[in-house]
Amino acid sequence: MSFIMAERLQGKGASAPAHWADETAEKIIREKGDKESYTCASGITPSGTVHIGNFREIISTDLVARALKDRGKKVRFIYSWDNYDVFRKVPKNMPDTTELEKFLRFPITMVPDPWGRDESYARHHEVDVETMLPLVGIHPEYLYQAKRYRASTYAEGIRKALEHRETLKNILDKYRDEDHKIQGEWWPISVFCDQCSKDDTDIDGWDGEWNVTYHCNACGRKETVDLRSAKGVKLGWRVDWPMRWEYEKVDFEPAGKDHHSQGGSFDTAKHVCKDVYGWDAPITFRYDFIGTKGIPGKMSSSAGNVIDLKDVLRVYTPELARYLFAGTRPNTEFTISFDLDVIKIYEDYDKTERIAWKIEAAKDEATYRKERRIYELSQLEGTPAVTLSGSPPRQVPFRHLCNLIQIADGDIEKTLASLLAAKDGPKPEQLPSLRARAICAKYWIDECAPDEFCFQLRPPGETVLLSDTEKAAIRSLRDDVIAAIENFVDDKSCAEAIYKVAEKHSLDGKALFRAAYQALIGKDQGPRLANFLRSISKERLMGILAAY
Repeated sequence: MSFIMAERLQGKGASAPAHWADETAEKIIREKGDKESYTCASGITPSGTVHIGNFREIISTDLVARALKDRGKKVRFIYSWDNYDVFRKVPKNMPDTTELEKFLRFPITMVPDPWGRDESYARHHEVDVETMLPLVGIHPEYLYQAKRYRASTYAEGIRKALEHRETLKNILDKYRDEDHKIQGEWWPISVFCDQCSKDDTDIDGWDGEWNVTYHCNACGRKETVDLRSAKGVKLGWRVDWPMRWEYEKVDFEPAGKDHHSQGGSFDTAKHVCKDVYGWDAPITFRYDFIGTKGIPGKMSSSAGNVIDLKDVLRVYTPELARYLFAGTRPNTEFTISFDLDVIKIYEDYDKTERIAWKIEAAKDEATYRKERRIYELSQLEGTPAVTLSGSPPRQVPFRHLCNLIQIADGDIEKTLASLLAAKDGPKPEQLPSLRARAICAKYWIDECAPDEFCFQLRPPGETVLLSDTEKAAIRSLRDDVIAAIENFVDDKSCAEAIYKVAEKHSLDGKALFRAAYQALIGKDQGPRLANFLRSISKERLMGILAAY
């Protein structure tokens, strides 16, 4: 049972929403009426890689849908692939751009897949998204607009637009200055030529019923088509969008800040929806852009540094990926980091998790409710963590896990085995989530982490040039500290013993640390020394330092 449902059962339904998704859900119910079921919508044109900025709309819709479900409502989450849009330009990060250019002005769904994997260019990008969304617990109902238009599903909506042509023209011109108002004859539709498939066509007339006549400038074809059977007639997107709001009875759909600018597409769509199609526009909010930071050149599978959900999930577990968005208001711009900030993001998530499970106290009740709700919405539906049932997840800090993986020479299974072997090791049921985090940590170390963070333990017998004093101190570190490493109950007691070695040889603590790191990993700096020594097997440490 979710936190929201539990509160409602306890008679706390009137308390202030703990999360922006809950605020939006309550607004939908308030303004659209208290219904049994609601429709939430999202969508995009698959004209190129669906990047992580596009994903913000998808997960924002998902979070609001979850908030509605937590209020006992049925939700239909539809995701429209606008794959009957025109292929207007070839993105820079596509292969075989010369071949793709041959299909400019075609419907995207008729452009071949340059990778040869799927039946079309559009389908390739759709599959990339549809295979990734379940990994973060998102399962929308997909609508393919090419299929719908070619089946004349929207014939009634198209005819209504033709009947209200002047009204539509006035609505579109309302927010335009004189230089940008529609000039001359204008039609709310375009046609893909039935012969050459291009949209280089002009409308010649409409008979006031179902027949539209057009001619193609590319191949010269001229014909009259019946809207009830025509495959190539399509509404312009500023009319298409609100037409589909009414057709699908959409109650909620977010949009980017470009669409929400004053006089922008959402403003015009709202008027079209009400004045032409007789449906109130959906509840909405504006979501902001997303930046990225610390991306190495080989991070993305495609050229041009286009970061998608697959790239993010290489570094962040599904729960962390959801947390990035659930923990940030949609109208706030933020950056997804791939540099050292990754460690801080994992630490922030771990703190939220501890507060949610009441392992760590929140500063007040409001903070607890907020952090618990963020944590709840970060989890995949159907998992015990959503309802905070069973054992809490076993936390291994990301930084420490990265160190353990490097100590294990990059071997994840060896790392997990060392954790299981520890006296206070994880339970078997906690292992899958730890393995998922370890896989992300390994990728981050190999592909993203700065050089100064990475290390490799020296092989036994390999030495480094040190002063006589430093060598003597290393021997003491080996014989006085490492030889008795199992006797130290925590890092603090181990650190005190290390400082005693420095005092014994009249060395500054930093000088001893530098000598120790050089002897162990060939660097001047490294992980916190006490914890580092306690994380490595005694036999391995003794072997590395035996030559001193």
